[in-house]
Amino acid sequence: MPSANDVRRGQVVKYNGAPHLILETNHRTPGNLRAFVQIKMRNLIYGKSLDQRFSSSDQMDVLMTERKKLEFSYADRDQFAFMDPETFETIELSAELIGDAKNYLTPNGEVEVLYVDENPITVDLPTSVVLEVTESADGIKGDTASNVQKPATMETGLVVQVPLFIKEGEKLKISTSDGSYMGRA
Repeated sequence: MPSANDVRRGQVVKYNGAPHLILETNHRTPGNLRAFVQIKMRNLIYGKSLDQRFSSSDQMDVLMTERKKLEFSYADRDQFAFMDPETFETIELSAELIGDAKNYLTPNGEVEVLYVDENPITVDLPTSVVLEVTESADGIKGDTASNVQKPATMETGLVVQVPLFIKEGEKLKISTSDGSYMGRA
């Protein structure tokens, strides 16, 4: 097993029985004290980040990871089906694992799944997706004050605040980080 000194950003380690993604490492040697490694990491199960100090000689359990690009196929109740474009194998992931990413999944849309010891842990979306407006109220004539917005329902059920000129059937670019309108596609 590698020491805490050998752990690098992007690796996944087992800490307190759960997989943690290393976000940042700092090796420090204060004056007349022993060297230590300050590691910032995020729990991949709960999403909680923490700073932890380790002795530079502490042993770390580094887990085997793999990132796969998958294409979304369809949703069936609590299961989401994805296809591996290399092997054409269908992979089903639970709604619990997908979480809020379900609001941005469209047929043939790509996601990146992080596997730790051959188990899917997280689903990463692209920075933006293109979604079609399925329902949107008409803007009120004469309501032209700057930056007036209205709610629009997208094809996935996501409700986004959009400018008044957006109509049903239009394709919009939506940010996956905060669900905001970025522009027309």
